[in-house]
Amino acid sequence: MAERVEQRLEDRVPELEQLERVGLFTRRETRAVLRKASALEYKIQRRVLRKEDFINYIQYEINLLELIKKRRARIGYSFKKDEIESSILHRVHSLFNRATGKWKEDVQLWLSHVAFCKQWNSKHQLSKVFSTMLAIHSNKPALWIMAAKWEMETQLSSESARHLFLRALRFHPECPKLYQEYFRMELMHAEKQRKEKKKFEQAKMDLRKFNYSEEVLNGELARIIYRDAAQKIKGVEFHLAVLSIAKLFDFTQDLQKEILESLQTKYADAPLMWDYMARRELELGSLQTTEHTTKQMKVSEMTQREERCCAVFEEAVGAVPTEDMWKCYITFCLERCKRKTNSEELKQKRLQRTLSVFNKAHESSLLPEALYKQWLQLLLESSLFEKAMEVAEAATKRFSLSVEMWQMRLQVLIQLKSDSVTQCFEEAVKHVKSKGTLSLWTLWVEWSEGTNSKEDTDALYQRSLRATTPAESVTMKEMYLDWTYRIGGYKKVKRVFTSLCENRPFSLDFFRKMIQIEKEQESCKMLHLREYYERALREFGSTDSDLWLDYIKEELSHPQGKLENCGSIHWRAMKMLQGDVVEDFISKYTLLQTGHL
Repeated sequence: MAERVEQRLEDRVPELEQLERVGLFTRRETRAVLRKASALEYKIQRRVLRKEDFINYIQYEINLLELIKKRRARIGYSFKKDEIESSILHRVHSLFNRATGKWKEDVQLWLSHVAFCKQWNSKHQLSKVFSTMLAIHSNKPALWIMAAKWEMETQLSSESARHLFLRALRFHPECPKLYQEYFRMELMHAEKQRKEKKKFEQAKMDLRKFNYSEEVLNGELARIIYRDAAQKIKGVEFHLAVLSIAKLFDFTQDLQKEILESLQTKYADAPLMWDYMARRELELGSLQTTEHTTKQMKVSEMTQREERCCAVFEEAVGAVPTEDMWKCYITFCLERCKRKTNSEELKQKRLQRTLSVFNKAHESSLLPEALYKQWLQLLLESSLFEKAMEVAEAATKRFSLSVEMWQMRLQVLIQLKSDSVTQCFEEAVKHVKSKGTLSLWTLWVEWSEGTNSKEDTDALYQRSLRATTPAESVTMKEMYLDWTYRIGGYKKVKRVFTSLCENRPFSLDFFRKMIQIEKEQESCKMLHLREYYERALREFGSTDSDLWLDYIKEELSHPQGKLENCGSIHWRAMKMLQGDVVEDFISKYTLLQTGHL
């Protein structure tokens, strides 16, 4: 091992001598590099190899390259690159090859090598890296796409990119992303050839010797790819993705028409297809921009476009009467409604249209649950309070088991200060099962705190404890304790705390809240604090080390605390705590003893 390390260090000497000779590094710096390299070399020559050692070595060499680059820029010296940088680059590639050979499954390691090759323009090496990586990770379409893009965009070789895509499709014959990128590549190739041909024509050169194919120039290869993909890949999303790619190129009108016709024929009942066809109307038939185009003309044109979109959507909800189709229609209307405009007339038309569509979807019983909330928000923002109350009531009738719907209706009633809030709460808890009703009860008691008498609110809190599940009652206990202290003071909260302690479960915050209340009193008694800590430790003493430490701190800092109790508490903690928490307690207790906690 030592011989190999020494040999590699000797191989470094010429480049270090050159660095020193040309003034990029000092003698002291070259010796430091040699020492560091020696340490890193020994680490990667061990019997048991570690990936981190290779990564650290590679990173060190990359940092060295960056430093040389900065030094060259500073002193303006650009010679001897073959003797200096080339040997370092060769060494980094060698390290990457060893690392990827050992840990073949680590994709990130391969990608790091790819990034390094791109950064330092090692094209020949990168071609080898892609070839080896794809042989091992042929099951990852993203890597095939990356390699093909590099061939197309950097190497300017559409033939190599095409070859890679065809190989990739043999492994992944139904991968939509591969077909999309292959489709894009062929259109880019066609556009590139069209530009070349145009330049040659302008130069009045003989085009016969270049052998341009009209089919390739018109994007026929992309058409073949689309047709092949359409037979294998089902789903409107793929067709829309391919269509959006084709629209980026100005010579694909016929291809776009074919994709559009196929889309309409195959997916006549797909909401996404109708959504696309409707939104397409916004782009069609735009006015010619002239100096005489007035603001009113622009508003009129936009109104006509939006009306055409809505006409398509109306046809769509008639042909495909589903929740998803109505959702697409409403989403479009909401988007238009939120768009800024200086025209009050257009703003009002958009609002009326949106509210009308919401109403139609509701009457058809096809309005999704999630959209009722947006409808209500729009009504409240438009000050249509009576309609908002009607909609909220209708939503709870249709989705009577939904906690969110009842909560939404109640929030509307509370906001409008309605007299029927209590009645609505009673209806809600009747319809909804006890599990998951915590949000309803918290809303109810919070409303009651600001509206009803203390007695009614107290009775409501006690009722909520019985109505909620044990896990949810924990939150209600904390809220009850906090409210009681704010309204009734210390004596009242102490009685409530004692009564609540009769029924499990509890939360740690429940006990901590009571401890904090006790500490806020002028005559804070250690006897009471001990009681609360002991109750908390019975529930959480085996899992929470901080609780024990706080108990010890209390005995140390409180005027009525007893120092001799600390040893007893520490002994009990060591017996009761379990697992890793014991070590945490020991380290924190040591810090406490030394005054660092």
